[in-house]
Amino acid sequence: MSRPSYDLDHAKQYISKEKTIISIPQKSLRWRERIELLVDENSFQEHDSHLSSCNPLAFPDYEAKITKAAHDSSITEAIVTGNARIGGIPVELGVMESKFMMASMGSVVGEKVCRAIERAVINKHPLIISACSGGARMQEGIISLMQMAKTTSALSRLHHAGLLFVCIMTNPTTGGVLASFASQADIIIAESGALIGFTGPKVMQTAIGQQSHDDIQRSESLLEHGMVDIVVDNPQMRDTLIRLLRLH
Repeated sequence: MSRPSYDLDHAKQYISKEKTIISIPQKSLRWRERIELLVDENSFQEHDSHLSSCNPLAFPDYEAKITKAAHDSSITEAIVTGNARIGGIPVELGVMESKFMMASMGSVVGEKVCRAIERAVINKHPLIISACSGGARMQEGIISLMQMAKTTSALSRLHHAGLLFVCIMTNPTTGGVLASFASQADIIIAESGALIGFTGPKVMQTAIGQQSHDDIQRSESLLEHGMVDIVVDNPQMRDTLIRLLRLH
């Protein structure tokens, strides 16, 4: 694979200088608040808002759950995607919403992520995804698990094109989202205090037969162990992205 066109070493040097452990948990932001926090005013243009989930496995009450989730979150799926500007720099953006079935990844989430990646490649724009998720969407079974491979394959084209991918892991980022596209970013930013791990603490405790430390899956601990590049407080998130994008 060819070296990315942006100066990744320069970016890592900036990150190493900025590493600061912040232990204050963040206020949970809804998708609209997250977009307003990150992008230039009135610059966001949504794509693929018409896509919504069906019930491919005829799972009982799935349609009712989708309807309720759409009502609670005011969106049709667990991720909102589109193009925007951050500090005047054009980007492709995806923001996941925990109020929509805990931002679980089903076929439509995977499709919208892939379309955002494809637009980034076509337009030669950096890709920014604000991730959060409770994992795969159980109502879609193996179809939801296939999204891990699908998004990973799409990202390989982005990386081969030498384009920047920044993932912001917010509270919580777990399961198939963490195990696929979220962990493949060139730069991983963690929201301070965020829960990040493949499984939640209770499942991990059951699996290993002993209680883990309360903070072992928090972003500050992951920073200490090299699993994320930087931990950032939400008020500083936009400025951090602008600095990184200017290095691109």
